[in-house]
Amino acid sequence: MAKVQVQRMSRLMVKTLRDDPADAEVLSHKLLVRAGFVRRTAAGVWSWLPLGRRVYANVERVIREEMDAIGGQEVLLPALLPKEPYEATGRWEEYGAELFRLKDRKGGDYLLGPTHEEIFTQLVKDQCTSYKDLPVILYQIQTKYRDEARPRAGILRGREFQMKDSYSFDLSDEGLGESYALHRAAYQRIFERLGLDYRICAATAGAMGGSKSEEFLAPAAAGEDTFADCPNCDYAANTEAVGFAVQPVDAEGVPALVEVPTPDTPTIETLAAYMEVPASATLKNLLVKVDGEIVAVGVPGDREVDMDKVEAHFAPAAVELVTAEDFEGREDLVRGYVGPQGLEKVTYIADPRVAPGTAWITGANKDGVHARNVVAGRDFEVSEYVDVVVVQEGDPCPACGTGLKLDRAIEIGHIFQLGRKYADAFQLDVLGQNGKPVRVTMGSYGIGVSRAVAALAEQHADDKGLVWPDEIAPADVHVVAAGKALQTELALEVSDKLAAAGVRVLVDDRPGISPGVKFTDSELIGVPKILVAGRRSADGIVELKDRRTGDREELTVAEAVSRLTP
Repeated sequence: MAKVQVQRMSRLMVKTLRDDPADAEVLSHKLLVRAGFVRRTAAGVWSWLPLGRRVYANVERVIREEMDAIGGQEVLLPALLPKEPYEATGRWEEYGAELFRLKDRKGGDYLLGPTHEEIFTQLVKDQCTSYKDLPVILYQIQTKYRDEARPRAGILRGREFQMKDSYSFDLSDEGLGESYALHRAAYQRIFERLGLDYRICAATAGAMGGSKSEEFLAPAAAGEDTFADCPNCDYAANTEAVGFAVQPVDAEGVPALVEVPTPDTPTIETLAAYMEVPASATLKNLLVKVDGEIVAVGVPGDREVDMDKVEAHFAPAAVELVTAEDFEGREDLVRGYVGPQGLEKVTYIADPRVAPGTAWITGANKDGVHARNVVAGRDFEVSEYVDVVVVQEGDPCPACGTGLKLDRAIEIGHIFQLGRKYADAFQLDVLGQNGKPVRVTMGSYGIGVSRAVAALAEQHADDKGLVWPDEIAPADVHVVAAGKALQTELALEVSDKLAAAGVRVLVDDRPGISPGVKFTDSELIGVPKILVAGRRSADGIVELKDRRTGDREELTVAEAVSRLTP
């Protein structure tokens, strides 16, 4: 095996910190800065320092190897992109304020790429003209840009971030299914090799579009996603994608609707107390504006409306809550007393729990009055059932009915069956076997490369610092010279022998640094094996420490080299 270069810390640009950064909220932010892996350049913009770049490069390497293994071909597209392709798909406007827009000196409109479906589609349209050219999988690892309103958590949520995005192009839906399955299996291998604990969860496609979407989520307290996990079966889903079936009930015995004076009860809490019923017996009606038109959203009174689900349902339309001004001039809308019966010129959508036959206490559309025995399907009609409530711990699993468990997680990957959305926008056709044009179908597959580094730091750390998995660590062995000349000499000797055997070595040969600081830094940096040239250096004995378990043993130099050589 070829000799690798020993990295001497006396020549390495690294500055470790004893204290957490003042603005750091999550573990990965604290440790990656303290260990000298990254430094903040601006809000949501980060610089990768030498040790961090090594870890990042290792993540890239694993991704490339597994993408190449499924026949992926790597390309590199520009990050500075013209407006027109994104206008063609509507995403120039759909992205809203998250899109970095700019003009060149001639007044032309450009953007910094948030994702590249449009550009890949155009590329394939230019390069592939026959059925013989497909299927094809193209991928890149590149910097993306999104103008996050509140960049936070270090490299977990930045305005500039690194991503692997790949795209499959097939002649048929069956071909798309095969490409999707290839990516799904490759992602499993990638995250297993990286050492990430992850779950594959059903997800919503959102603005990406498509018929099927799954997320790869890494459980972590710092995660911004919440996923539901069934303890009884293999069901797992982002809470935004958890569905609840409409289950009609028989309302034959429910008495007729009756209006009840309920003064000073504009909230669910005051209404439930006044009527001496649980909140679950009441019907909450939230009013929103969808592209300016008022829509009512009905949910049981004990549940909260998940605005992310509402926005996803109406995307790309703009959704906002109504204001006091929206009630002016609308006799059918009485603030605090809205009910679905008798609403005029208002679309009414409801959560599936408001199923046909269910009876409710809800507003009577009169000030200080509510209605009892208001039955869905008898006294009012639901235009569309949409799962719009915030999922709660213990909600029934859609697959088996067992109570769901909820956990926080970091999204590290997302795969989509896009279908022909983008192919239609650009008329991406190839000549088929029968001589007629065939519309191509697409898949889109992303991995957050920089985010994966942060997820690893979240999952692989202890109270002393980082604890990197073997394949991702910035070195295989961290050799520490306790301080004296003889110890430094032995540390360099064993480092050279390890490097000659193909082992990646980081050696702390810094003069004038106390042994305590060096030992603390080695634990903070998190290389999985630490080799110390200390008190028995004169005898040619070094101490090997396992960073994960804390186990220690004394070895001769020859034994250490033999033990640590792959």
